[in-house]
Amino acid sequence: MSSRLIGVGVGPGDPELVTVKGVNALRAADVIVVPVMDTGERGRAEATVLHYVPEEKVLRVVFALNERTDRTRREAAWDAAGERVAALLRQHGTVAFATIGDPNVYSTFTYLAQTIAELVPGTVVETVPGITAMQDLAARSGAVLTEGTEPLTLVPVTAGSAVLKDALNGPGTVVAYKFGRQAAEVAEALRETGRLADAVWGSALGLPEESIRPAGDLDGAPLPYLSTLIAPARRDGGRGGKL
Repeated sequence: MSSRLIGVGVGPGDPELVTVKGVNALRAADVIVVPVMDTGERGRAEATVLHYVPEEKVLRVVFALNERTDRTRREAAWDAAGERVAALLRQHGTVAFATIGDPNVYSTFTYLAQTIAELVPGTVVETVPGITAMQDLAARSGAVLTEGTEPLTLVPVTAGSAVLKDALNGPGTVVAYKFGRQAAEVAEALRETGRLADAVWGSALGLPEESIRPAGDLDGAPLPYLSTLIAPARRDGGRGGKL
């Protein structure tokens, strides 16, 4: 029988936001891989998984999650992690990979699945969707993501503040991920496009150190890397105005 690699989205950090299907997939897997940085600290995915499965079932594998500049080092880490997971798939029937948020939204799981397809041909790759940070921030802050015919644009600010500014100049709601290190540039983009007043940002959602504040409070100081921003669409038509 073919081995199975399952990417399981475990949400943005609050253990209560893992789906029932996600918990069942984690418990049914022979081994669960969690990504860690080479500095060794426990990440959100690992902390969440340990609420549902025993520690001896969890294997920490190093990924260069915070490497943005050294492509060679980053790809070497991916290759090493892929080899480790490939070895597990040759030993076990089902390996789960736990990822924060959703495995199909800016997730390391995508790169792992591509590597495994080359190393262990015939492996069945599946994903279990997870709640995203933008959904959690919307719920916790009261921000409405979309109404009627409004588009929703998701931008990783690691792509540059110009990409964010283009999105803010367009229609609909804009969500920005991974903007903590560029908080000053994000605040300026919001001001220049007239989107500052209604925007909200959050970090460490569902965790003891959670912070959710109006974007107008951004003072240019760096924020946690995984901070999330919601700039709601301009809504002037009253209830149902965008239908």
